[in-house]
Amino acid sequence: MTTENGESGRQGAGHVDDSFHVFDTTLRDGAQREGINLTVADKLTIARHLDDFGVGFIEGGWPGANPRDTEFFARARQEIAFQNAQLVAFGATRRAGGNAAEDPQVKALLDSGAPVITLVAKSHDRHVELALRTTLDENLEMVRDTVSYLRSQGRRVFVDCEHFFDGYKENPGYAKAVVRTAHEAGADVVILCDTNGGMLPAQVQAVVATVIADTGARLGIHAQDDTGCAVANTLAAVDAGATHVQCTANGYGERVGNANLFPVVAALELKYGKRVLPDGALAEMTRISHAIAEVVNLTPSTHQPYVGVSAFAHKAGLHASAIKVDPDLYQHIDPELVGNTMRMLVSDMAGRASIELKGKELGVDLGGDRALVARVVERVKERELQGYTYEAADASFELLLREEAEGRPRRYFRTESWRAIVEDRPDGTHANEATVKLWAKGERIVATAEGNGPVNALDRAMRVALERIYPPLAKFELVDYKVRILEGRHGTESTTRVLVTTSDGNGEWATVGVGENVIAASWQALEDAFTYGLLRAGIDPAE
Repeated sequence: MTTENGESGRQGAGHVDDSFHVFDTTLRDGAQREGINLTVADKLTIARHLDDFGVGFIEGGWPGANPRDTEFFARARQEIAFQNAQLVAFGATRRAGGNAAEDPQVKALLDSGAPVITLVAKSHDRHVELALRTTLDENLEMVRDTVSYLRSQGRRVFVDCEHFFDGYKENPGYAKAVVRTAHEAGADVVILCDTNGGMLPAQVQAVVATVIADTGARLGIHAQDDTGCAVANTLAAVDAGATHVQCTANGYGERVGNANLFPVVAALELKYGKRVLPDGALAEMTRISHAIAEVVNLTPSTHQPYVGVSAFAHKAGLHASAIKVDPDLYQHIDPELVGNTMRMLVSDMAGRASIELKGKELGVDLGGDRALVARVVERVKERELQGYTYEAADASFELLLREEAEGRPRRYFRTESWRAIVEDRPDGTHANEATVKLWAKGERIVATAEGNGPVNALDRAMRVALERIYPPLAKFELVDYKVRILEGRHGTESTTRVLVTTSDGNGEWATVGVGENVIAASWQALEDAFTYGLLRAGIDPAE
């Protein structure tokens, strides 16, 4: 399709036929989530990720409504050569009593250069009368005039029927009249919107089937997640004949969010057998999900279906025993299909199978040694009783596993003592100093360092002590630090657990420490972090 200003060369031609649409509205509806504030650069980056993933349409925002969205469309036309997606501009029908050809909002949509335009139209009679303050007949004329005019300008038009399902409950005849009017005026797709998110799957399926039968229009679905059913409602609409699904990456959106793009697409590809992405794109899904989360500065949901790090994580010993025989016994798909991996979690629920599979995952061959596996199981259970957790501390678990398998701990240094001092000064500032006394390769080393807090001071003191002997330590960086106070046993006494994540620039690893206070627990986690990092660097242990 050629746009009025000749921008067709920078728009994706699509990878599949036009019979089914995956339409992403992360940049418009998803950006309405609390805590998300996208710059133009952010939107351009996300658009590239979505195009790489292979969605058919990317709704970029509302040009003319704010300078940021106007700039996005101008830059996207020049800076992104879409391979799969077409860029979509969102806007409203013309004002009541006006003319579409003279409406400034409609002009801004054309000026955006987008080859596809989505118009939002009122389909709930009370919203027409109370929000638009016009008549039901004039609202229909607004839809007809705007769609017809945009079509005459060479644009493809989709129409979002806002509050459709709520309007259908109150006045089904009028709601269907809006759909029919848009369809007859030339809209390619009319989207039924569950704007308040209150629908359930059976209700959606029944309404969509009826509207298709009564209007003959091609329908799409836009579902909010206020009942937790947005994905299910979207698939129910597909079951009823909808051929256009509107979603957002990771389910971002206003209130509790929108239908999540990734489980919807995975279900369509893997459960329905529909080809809605380019070949090989589904395997990029986990990466794309996490990359977009990084751009919007939100932590990826660990328990998100398909792409969460826990989506294929197994903890129960019974599950592990079955997975050892056949992973499909406790997994509905092969994780690699969506770019994810199976993980075995080691906890006090672990059995022999869990330990064997986790050892294999970590590259430690237990050689079918039942006595060794039994020792590891018992040690894990004992340590978890003390407050340790290995679910999120694979590095500490691998050190434990190797210690049992090799008969001795991996030791690059031995701790003689350590201390941390926090000095509270009269001016309200604090000084943090740590001293460590270590033995490494037969040498006694005493080192002192200051830091931003006692744990940081300990970390720096260890580096001062050991970097000369182990140069790879210079690359180590503490990138995350979590503290949890566990249930106390005697009055105000409590146990502290610390999880530390360390990076060497090429990867990250997590370690755990438990102690009677946060400093003692942190020291244990740091010892494991340095030890594992040196093991990872391929250095032979030696005192």
